[in-house]
Amino acid sequence: MSKFIYLASQSPRRSQLLAQLGVHHELLLPDADEDAEALEAVLPNEAPTAYVKRVTQLKLDAALQRLKRRGLPPAPVLCSDTTVALGRRIFGKPADAADAVRMLKELSNTTHRVLTAVALGTARQREQVLCASRVTFAALSAGQIQAYVASGEPLGKAGAYAVQGRAAALIAHMSGSYSGIMGLPMFETAKLLQSFGMDVSLRDSPKRA
Repeated sequence: MSKFIYLASQSPRRSQLLAQLGVHHELLLPDADEDAEALEAVLPNEAPTAYVKRVTQLKLDAALQRLKRRGLPPAPVLCSDTTVALGRRIFGKPADAADAVRMLKELSNTTHRVLTAVALGTARQREQVLCASRVTFAALSAGQIQAYVASGEPLGKAGAYAVQGRAAALIAHMSGSYSGIMGLPMFETAKLLQSFGMDVSLRDSPKRA
């Protein structure tokens, strides 16, 4: 039984959520010569669910190779990927401010899905779960969108928003897993960790909507 896991994610939110579960973890970040962004390329006609599950597995493959290459102590590796989907259309991280404006205009006054896949694995065992939630944006004015994009918060975020940040004031309704929308569904992640023999306290886990 491992006493810790590796988190192969640069997201501080995922690290915070793992800490909330009482899970000791160490970061396993890409080397400078690794093209992590290339793993997130969308295949032609790829469905959002298939996309997020595939990308998460690719992230886990890369992280396990990284672990072996560095000769680090063995422990399970956790990877996650979050994507925003409007129908079959995938909204990844905006390329720039103008792209963020475009995304928010299209998400305005609509309900979209937030899909987060989580994979936990070692060289011999791997498991994956998928969490699907729904978010409804209010009708956003051009001024609201411009002001939010000017804050810088949308950059680097799937769908050009962070539910735990200023975007909370723009969201009319949510259903599913709030932590999943943030990037790491705590309920599903706890179950994964337990399947690997990790001692996880669920007392601090936020209630699901």
